[in-house]
Amino acid sequence: MLFTHDTEVALAAAAALVNTMPGSVPGDSDPDRLTSVEELESLYRAQGWTGRLDRDAAELEEVRALRPRLRELWELDEPAVVALVNELLAEARALPQLVDHDGLGWHVHATPADAPLAQRMAVEAAVAVIDVVRTGELARLRVCEAEDCDDVVVDLSRNRSRRFCEGGCAARAHTAAYRARVAHRATSRV
Repeated sequence: MLFTHDTEVALAAAAALVNTMPGSVPGDSDPDRLTSVEELESLYRAQGWTGRLDRDAAELEEVRALRPRLRELWELDEPAVVALVNELLAEARALPQLVDHDGLGWHVHATPADAPLAQRMAVEAAVAVIDVVRTGELARLRVCEAEDCDDVVVDLSRNRSRRFCEGGCAARAHTAAYRARVAHRATSRV
């Protein structure tokens, strides 16, 4: 394990939230995947967030507004990431503390369980990125290398080799490379 379990879970959850945004790559037809309270509730469950969930339009809009800020964690250089992390923590008046609940073992919470969901999401991501910056591993937060994708990736591989998101981009890239090799061999023989 590269980081603590709670750091890896928080990074994956932040990436999942960011990746609900519509794509910004020209020709990318990725729809917004966080347009309803039901989609928010599904994401909440899938990523294992705990605590307050209001299930209303105001909460949905707060979470949607958070996505571009969190995406910056994947795009900015280290000093700017540090400034953003500190800003997110200060806005929430984060107070880190060790907690143990739901059989998860000791981990860090920096907001109360009844804090608004968007605030908890922001702080969990910020606390996780603290570990990433402190270990000098910011390069593990990257954007998918597929030409038609701009999803974010958390590379937790040992050799820092993960290049693609979980949306099938690796399979498409490998298939395209294979077809190009086959076509090249076919034209080389002629």
